[in-house]
Amino acid sequence: MTQIVRVGPAPVSPLAQEHKVRMRDGIHLASDVYLPTDAGRGADAEPGDTILIRLPYDKAGAYTFIPLIAEYFMAAGYGVVAQDVRGKFRSEGETLLFVNEVADGYDTIEWITQQSWSNGRVAMWGDSYYGYTQWAAVSSQHPALKAISPRVTGTQLGEPVHRDPGDRTRRVEWGITYLYPLTYFHSRDAFFWELDPERRPFSAQVEEVLEQIGSRSISYDQWYPRPVHLRRFPQGSPFDARPVPTLQTIGLWDNCAPLSWADVAEIEQRPAWAMNHFLRIEPMDHEAFYLDDPAEARVEERSEEQIRGDLPRMLDPTLEFFEVFVRGNGSATDIPRVTWTLAGTGEVHTSASWPPPGTTRHALFATSDGGLSPVAAPGETTLTWTHDPNDLVPSSVANAFAFLLDQPDEAPLGDRDDVLVFTSEPFSRDVDLVGAVDAAAVICSDGPVMDFFVRLLDVAPDGAALRIARGQVQLLEASHPTAVDIDLGQLGYRLRTGHRLRLHVSSSDYPEFIPQPGTGEDPWAALRTEPNRQSVVIGGATGFTLNITSLEPR
Repeated sequence: MTQIVRVGPAPVSPLAQEHKVRMRDGIHLASDVYLPTDAGRGADAEPGDTILIRLPYDKAGAYTFIPLIAEYFMAAGYGVVAQDVRGKFRSEGETLLFVNEVADGYDTIEWITQQSWSNGRVAMWGDSYYGYTQWAAVSSQHPALKAISPRVTGTQLGEPVHRDPGDRTRRVEWGITYLYPLTYFHSRDAFFWELDPERRPFSAQVEEVLEQIGSRSISYDQWYPRPVHLRRFPQGSPFDARPVPTLQTIGLWDNCAPLSWADVAEIEQRPAWAMNHFLRIEPMDHEAFYLDDPAEARVEERSEEQIRGDLPRMLDPTLEFFEVFVRGNGSATDIPRVTWTLAGTGEVHTSASWPPPGTTRHALFATSDGGLSPVAAPGETTLTWTHDPNDLVPSSVANAFAFLLDQPDEAPLGDRDDVLVFTSEPFSRDVDLVGAVDAAAVICSDGPVMDFFVRLLDVAPDGAALRIARGQVQLLEASHPTAVDIDLGQLGYRLRTGHRLRLHVSSSDYPEFIPQPGTGEDPWAALRTEPNRQSVVIGGATGFTLNITSLEPR
């Protein structure tokens, strides 16, 4: 029997008063209202601005420390409404990922505008899923929504991989895709349990857990075994809606960053949205651990004192943004279009665009002897390795959302026979890697489906290796050599003198990504496994190539 931990709602904060806000279909959503007492926001006080936070992680729970965040916002004179989304913790309704957030966001904003303490101006803030609920509210086009501040999120957050007819490549499925609707979105409470990596099929373990809990997860059943396209935005994409001033924060080590960058690319194609979009790029992961955090601060359970100490860097940029776009104090030109931190230095820079002016693209070519060279080898060779589903390349951290909590040394992974390693010569000067990083390769397999993982590492003189970027692609019908492009994301990172760049290439990254069984079957349901021989072309016109972007010194 699987050990399952069930977590219910925490008590309402003494700083808040809980209201049951009625939605258009009669469902009531539990909403904690925080009013700034030092501003006198009582029944007879002047109405004020409100920050709305809609989340599925318990509006009063320790994990998201919303009461402390609300207290910080109140000190700046804002009222705060923190709401459990439909079907979660103290809220009524069906527990269903993503699809109710547009209408529920609109109805909640409408309720806020009707309260005596509201002046009719609403802003939104939040990370991850409660960043997603902001995009949903934008899609609803409520006129009272004046600004949003989504962090480490994306409009397609959590969407399973869909294969379009004719596609030869697609992204590799995250393990969290199927586990998330079984933990936080099974029902009102949250359920936590561990998948046993030694037991296949994984889908059978899920069925055992659902039987043990005594009920099913609607969201899981909608995504597996045949994922459906959810109607996340029934009124159309947020980017088809009226532009709302947006301060978007992306973490360079956030595992969900590809979703954020996809939204940035979409916004750049919409001139009206681009005019209202402001970007912050920070050296942090999904759980807001930073690269330069001291060792004593990198603890899984942060104390209240530590959380309070972190709130200024988390919330002050939002307050400065809302001061302009909610309260009308100042102008849009007071907010830098892009604010980014050069990781490894602590230097904060601003620019009118991303990447900033002055960047240059460079190519480094993998060599058959394990090098990374600025010159491509003239002759073409092929390197091979074995993907064994029973001996998978491990993910470098236990919690993919908190990579910088551990900041692991990934050099030992290169000692495995199923990891190809390519390393540059030491750099003779500091190099600021700023902008996109990607790779191109021709790959194939003797199996039907091939996953191709690429990790970019900074190797220090002592041999320790920090992962600074990564990407992956899945090749279908993999028996034919095929050219693939691998997006490794964006960098804002100083590579120090004497350091080297290294690539790790593999065909698994487990448990963060669902591994291929080697048979072409659905990896979540496969019982039988088979090793595959994988290959990549080195040298010549189509050899494995890393493309990096650097900011040249003035």
